[in-house]
Amino acid sequence: MAATTHTVTNQPPPLVGYDVFAADRALTEAVERHLPPELLDEARQELSRLGTTAGSAQAQSWGALANEYPPRLRTHDRYGHRIDEVEFHPAWHRLLGHAVTAGLTAAWARPSGHVRRAAGFLVWTQAEAGHGCPLSMTHAAVPALRADPELAAVWEPKLTSRVYEGEELRPPAEKTGVLFGMGMTEKQGGSDVRANTTAAAPLEAEGEYVLTGHKWFCSAPMSDGFLVLAQAPGGLTCFLVPRVLEDGTRNVFRIQRLKDKLGNRSNASSEVEFDGTWARRVGEEGRGVRTIIEMVAATRLDCVLGSAALMRQAVAQAVHHSAYRSAFGGPLIDKPLMRNVLADLALESEAATVLGMRLAAAYDAVESSGAEHDRALLRLAVPAAKYWVTKRCTPTVAEALECLGGNGYVEESGMPRLLRESPLNSIWEGSGNVQALDVLRALQREPEALNAFLNEVGEARGADHRLDAAIKGLLTELADLDGIEARARRLVERMALVLQGSLLVRWAPPEVADAFCGSRLGGDWGTAFGTLPHTLDLAAVVERARAVV
Repeated sequence: MAATTHTVTNQPPPLVGYDVFAADRALTEAVERHLPPELLDEARQELSRLGTTAGSAQAQSWGALANEYPPRLRTHDRYGHRIDEVEFHPAWHRLLGHAVTAGLTAAWARPSGHVRRAAGFLVWTQAEAGHGCPLSMTHAAVPALRADPELAAVWEPKLTSRVYEGEELRPPAEKTGVLFGMGMTEKQGGSDVRANTTAAAPLEAEGEYVLTGHKWFCSAPMSDGFLVLAQAPGGLTCFLVPRVLEDGTRNVFRIQRLKDKLGNRSNASSEVEFDGTWARRVGEEGRGVRTIIEMVAATRLDCVLGSAALMRQAVAQAVHHSAYRSAFGGPLIDKPLMRNVLADLALESEAATVLGMRLAAAYDAVESSGAEHDRALLRLAVPAAKYWVTKRCTPTVAEALECLGGNGYVEESGMPRLLRESPLNSIWEGSGNVQALDVLRALQREPEALNAFLNEVGEARGADHRLDAAIKGLLTELADLDGIEARARRLVERMALVLQGSLLVRWAPPEVADAFCGSRLGGDWGTAFGTLPHTLDLAAVVERARAVV
């Protein structure tokens, strides 16, 4: 009798066929906390529909295909005409279309839209992260365009539309829904956008210019329009560059090449040339950074949410694997050392989610009532959160991958794609040093931002002695401005941790807040994951992070 050599045992089932939203307790609680009661039922239903699709085998297949078959650049048609088009796999359009239909670009067009959209973004980008780029750019273009009410009146309804019309290049007037990209970075400047050399020459018509120059990174090049920075006679200025002009002709938008990136392979990032390219000024000449900064702030929050989504998916996969995989006489999830690792990862994920959703709620408060506390809080908390959460993403995903052992290192697991994606949000929209310097700028120029931050963290004062000590230490650091730039990363890290600790003490279960404050703020922690104090209730922390199918 022939031996059976390929009986499969002790292999976890795939994490599929579940509601990504409902399975995330930290996220569902945040939605309940930040939405008014009259919107809760509708939001829960909407997010559960999205979560069920995100957790389906079909959506997971779309994500895999969009990355396996990345976009291709076609500079010319068969006759030699310049067309500058990017072709995407159909899976990309299904992902992007579903996101637009679900309202992930519509935050500005409905009550409490930022919390609802942030939750949806966190849920849906767990299926595939790359298409989050055009979603984010489109969402974030709205506040920048509001610097010109005439432009905003034309474009905002299309940007917040729930109609996805693909990426066919047509005049904007013929489209119900549009997508936007952004182009700021140039070869010689990088994050120093004031070093940009793209020139903007005014035309006779008011507000119209022609651009000449090169953008080293241009996001989502098949979009309908772009916000770009260029040097006008009055200084660095923000411009709207449409891909197709009103008469149906294509604007001069020469895609030189697509970037060959470490991750984010489903998404097209490009170098583009402007050569007599028509543009419309947004805001005043010489105030381009101030005009576009609202867009940058919104995309930075999306970097936080995108990293939180990557961490959540990685942790969910690690906990799921450990629940079904047996070793050394029992399920991995019951082994004290593995439980410590999983709990540590779960803390990082929940802290990122709670912080991202609090900032989304602040946007809603500003949008609905002009809340000055929240406006000032965002000025400091967004760059601090962007710095810290995106920095924590890569080690979190890498450790979660290791929980699957060799299985996690295999492409079919999906974990390598998460790992390749994990450094991205720390780099895009200003890398770590840029965020740290932005925090310093706010501290030095906007005292109301620091007051708002301290009031926010002070909401939890007295509830945990380790948090109280961390707040006191932070105040000591803030009082000493000597050599502050060299200490900026340390300072911003402490600010982010104190803010996360305050939010968890106020809103998370006691076992989560206790573990976070004891490790991240109290110093009872090693330099790798899995070094939490063994006396904590780690089983409860892990169980809370489990995605039950």
